[in-house]
Formats: sequence, C-alpha cells, structure tokens
Amino acid sequence: MRLGVISDIHANRVALEAVLDDMPDVDQLVCAGDVVGYNPWPADCVAAVRERSIPTVMGNHDRATASDTPFRFNAMATAGVEYARDELDDDALSWLADLPPERTVADGRVKIVHGHPDDPDRYTYPEEFSPRMLRGEDLLITGHTHVQGHRVFDEGVVMNPGSVGQPRDDDPRAGYAVVELDEGAGGDTVTVEERRVEYDVDAVIEAVEEAGLPTRIGTRLLDGR
Repeated sequence: MRLGVISDIHANRVALEAVLDDMPDVDQLVCAGDVVGYNPWPADCVAAVRERSIPTVMGNHDRATASDTPFRFNAMATAGVEYARDELDDDALSWLADLPPERTVADGRVKIVHGHPDDPDRYTYPEEFSPRMLRGEDLLITGHTHVQGHRVFDEGVVMNPGSVGQPRDDDPRAGYAVVELDEGAGGDTVTVEERRVEYDVDAVIEAVEEAGLPTRIGTRLLDGR
C-alpha cells in the first residue's frame, strides 16, 4: 500500500496545490491535522481535503477555530484563527469540530495523531521519536512541529511529513511524504520518502497582506521558519 502523507496545511492553498500536483500516484492520502490557521485560504483548504475524503485528525488550530478552545497562541496564530472563523461557513466549522484526535488506516497498521499519542498538543520533534510512542501499529504519523523527519525502530516507524503550508525546518519548500507499506509487521515493512516542493511564496505574502493578516505570517515562509 502506498500512502501520501500531509500535515499542517495551515490555509496555504498555493502550497497545498503544489504538493498535490507533485504527489505521485498513491492508494490513499492522509492528513495529520491543522488544515486551517495562519494563512488566508481556510475555506479552500478545508474544501480540498473534504473533496478528496482525506482521513484527517484535529490539530490545535482546527480545534481553536471550531470550538474556541484556548491554546498558547502568539499574535500571528491568533489572527489566523480569528480570520478562519470569519471565513468558514457553519458546515466547514462543523467538519473541523468533528475531526477526531487520532485515527487509524490500513487495517490498523497506521495511526495518525497531531502532536503525540498521549497528548495532541505536545510538540514532539524527530529527535524525540521513540518506540514507546508506538502502540502496536507499524507506522505512527505525527504533525504539529512543522519539522520533517522519521525514525525506524524494530517495532515500527514514527514520522512527521513536515508542513505543507508553513515549514519550520529552515527549508521554505512545502513538505510532505510518501510511504510504502509492505506485507508483514514492524519497522522493516515501512519505507518513508520525505519530499519537498517549491511553490510561489511571493503570492502567499501578497495574499496575506491583502487579507489584513500580520505581514510576518507571509514573510517568514521565505526562510522556512
């Protein structure tokens, strides 16, 4: 089975379109949360994910937008959440509110969370990945940190595909991953290909300014931070 793995789209339609155009043929797409937040296309990004029936978990920005649940947001994040609330209709907000904190695909071989299996809001960077995070699945997909990486253990693989819409690993290209699941169980049955694709960051910066969002939301994308 071949999976296309995305996360942290953050309402960046330009980056999402670039990723979907670059994506090779896969059997299924999955998303590790935060479809909205920061950037100026929350409705378009929600629609793109829904139209493709992509299994998605709830990120902290999704939750804050849909339910006004507090999180330690800075001014840029707060502005993005408020903008998304204004832009999304009731149907889209209901879809966000109904996203689960975790889900499994591929007959239980793959688990998707946003931050950590014990806490969806915990930032867990690739160097912190451990076999203790695995609970019987062969592949655990995380997001939240916007840092691409994976680690292979005897028990399975823990990975973060990176962020589509706001990378923070000093690489401004949109991040995603393609995963091959072979028959059997354990880490040696999972192959992760980390991928990056360039997109028109200047177009996002212009749209951020036109939307009245903080300028830094757009300009930080130039440095992948």
